[in-house]
Amino acid sequence: MAAADTEKLNNLRSAVSGLTQISDNEKSGFISLVSRYLSGEAQHVEWSKIQTPTDKIVVPYDSLSAVPEDAAQTKSLLDKLVVLKLNGGLGTTMGCTGPKSVIEVRNGLTFLDLIVIQLESLNKKYGCNVPLLLMNSFNTHEDTQKIVEKYAGSKIDIHTFNQVRNRRTLYLSSFSQYPRLVADEFLPLPSKGVTGKDGWYPPGHGDVFPSLMNSGKLEALLSQGKEYVFVANSDNLGAVVDLKILNHLIQNKNEYCMEVTPKTLADVKGGTLISYDGKVQLLEIAQVPDQHVNEFKSIEKFKIFNTNNLWVNLNAIKRLVQADALKMEIIPNPKEVDGVKVLQLETAAGAAIKFFDNAIGINVPRSRFLPVKASSDLLLVQSDLYTEKDGYVIRNPARTDPANPSIELGPEFKKVGDFLKRFKSIPSIIELDSLKVSGDVWFGSSVVLKGKVVVAAKSGEKLEIPDGAVLQNKEVHGGADI
Repeated sequence: MAAADTEKLNNLRSAVSGLTQISDNEKSGFISLVSRYLSGEAQHVEWSKIQTPTDKIVVPYDSLSAVPEDAAQTKSLLDKLVVLKLNGGLGTTMGCTGPKSVIEVRNGLTFLDLIVIQLESLNKKYGCNVPLLLMNSFNTHEDTQKIVEKYAGSKIDIHTFNQVRNRRTLYLSSFSQYPRLVADEFLPLPSKGVTGKDGWYPPGHGDVFPSLMNSGKLEALLSQGKEYVFVANSDNLGAVVDLKILNHLIQNKNEYCMEVTPKTLADVKGGTLISYDGKVQLLEIAQVPDQHVNEFKSIEKFKIFNTNNLWVNLNAIKRLVQADALKMEIIPNPKEVDGVKVLQLETAAGAAIKFFDNAIGINVPRSRFLPVKASSDLLLVQSDLYTEKDGYVIRNPARTDPANPSIELGPEFKKVGDFLKRFKSIPSIIELDSLKVSGDVWFGSSVVLKGKVVVAAKSGEKLEIPDGAVLQNKEVHGGADI
């Protein structure tokens, strides 16, 4: 480590020692993470050693064997499975407070409602018992505890646990929480007077494996005969249980599987799978040397990206956590808090792939990646482009184009409340190629959008699209253009 970085670390260690909100154990874990980051240990990738994975390493979904038709065999597969949703994120980007998983996405149902309905339907159909686990962060724990009470009468077992990096932490504080770093001073934000939750962050979902172990959930699941956990983001509506994938992993004794899907121009920054030093590995854009960033973004060379749908063997998790072997790459995540530029150092669960035996990727259909990150995504999933049945959000076959329309909504639509107010009903977009909306725009009911549509209100003017309007390959700046 350079002398300047050593001084940075010493100053940081001194500042962190004065923080009373976290245990000595958490302080030690945080300093260790920062030390690894400053040493550059996580960043070194020799570009010339990168190889494209073969179909044996990234298996085409279409090549997977059919699922046994015998219902008893299917039940025995599912009885080995646990579903875990990463529930640590807040809906602040979309103007909501509380866990993102309680945003209503379709027919008044939240992400969590849909997940529960899916698993109830699966358990009923096969007579199995697939439980649901929710990993909360310190940001979402209290709200989630109240929310899951509404599922008390459901036919599935729901367990919540907290993001806890170290077993000893359980006796001292309930969560992993690390201080945000003030970027230009490299000092903890809480030591600069930010005393509330804004001074802290949960250190990424790479903590899911030690947290499973340290919460006691892993041992409990193993004792029930569970073998695999399906981990996914709670806001990915495409992340549903897939029997073909589960069957393949059990048959081939794969300890870890990452679902990847073909990259589009919207996904160029997403992590990808590579072969490196004889192992399969996740390559994130943060690890790419500057001179190769454009090459990394190319959809010709790097054709797939990580959906963060992960299937992992529970016994393998136990073995690796006990050996303290999961040293995932560190991802620097820049943010801004009240005008102050801060840095969060995080780890991602996908980076663990290289530590597991017989790890693979599976190149899945794009339908398994349907995240809702912004109001433009909400417009897609609430429209006639999708239907909902038994908790599954299914693409409308009437849409012949395999790609979804490109949608850009102005800042007036960013918050969910504002978004909902500005649409009397969600327009029909089955035949839409692209939509760009800016300014003070309001949509009436039963509006139909086709082809390429631009709706841009003039500055200081309100633009209302009337009920029943059909806009096809149009640019609308005022009522006369409709």
